[in-house]
Amino acid sequence: MNAVYMLWLRQIKKYARSKSRIVGALGQPLLFMVALGFGFGPIYAQAGGGDYIQFLAPGIIAMSILFTSIFSGIEIIWDRQFGFLKETLVAPVSRYEIMLGRTLGGATAGLFQGVIVFGVALALGLRPDWALVPAALLVAALVAVFFTALGTAIASKMDDMQGFQLIMNFVVMPIFFLSGALFPLDGLPTGIREATAINPLSYGVDGLRAALTGASHFGLGMDLAVLGVLTAAALAIGSYLFSKIQA
Repeated sequence: MNAVYMLWLRQIKKYARSKSRIVGALGQPLLFMVALGFGFGPIYAQAGGGDYIQFLAPGIIAMSILFTSIFSGIEIIWDRQFGFLKETLVAPVSRYEIMLGRTLGGATAGLFQGVIVFGVALALGLRPDWALVPAALLVAALVAVFFTALGTAIASKMDDMQGFQLIMNFVVMPIFFLSGALFPLDGLPTGIREATAINPLSYGVDGLRAALTGASHFGLGMDLAVLGVLTAAALAIGSYLFSKIQA
């Protein structure tokens, strides 16, 4: 397990050194919360939805975790192109430990990013239920581990960065927009309702919303159960695919 710790620490140091990456990753969440939160806030309130910042902030926190985590996994493609992956794979440790260390490191970076966005949301008017903030951290951690493992699984089957835009357009963005981060899940058309029900991030957004604001569509217990099962499955699949990777 020492190898897992060293790889985890390496990923954290890499994230901490990239201050421009941390600041840059705040741009989109801040834009969403300011432009949508205050732009659609009056309309949302007039429709009887209440404070839109309260509704929107958990979804934007989940978005920041999603982007940071999944792209931490996809960094494997970059490491493969520049030869860093080969150096890691020849180390006298199992590939499972390598994958686990990288995944935990990427997930921790994603969780840190979510905490930073949480701080921004507080400044913009989020009023959380502080007693349930530990539950929100648990949900955020599961989301981070799941999407880092998913990114690793995807990267294990790709040879170069040419498919990056494909992943962005056909995986990441649909996952975000069909998660209920920007709109309530109640009363949706059948097709969209079914898409949100099979979307892993829907349970992350709903779990954060339940823990931070008390509003929930699926229920916090269901959110945690689904995320727990999906995270275990993603780790298993990611580990298997990473074990077959060729540097």
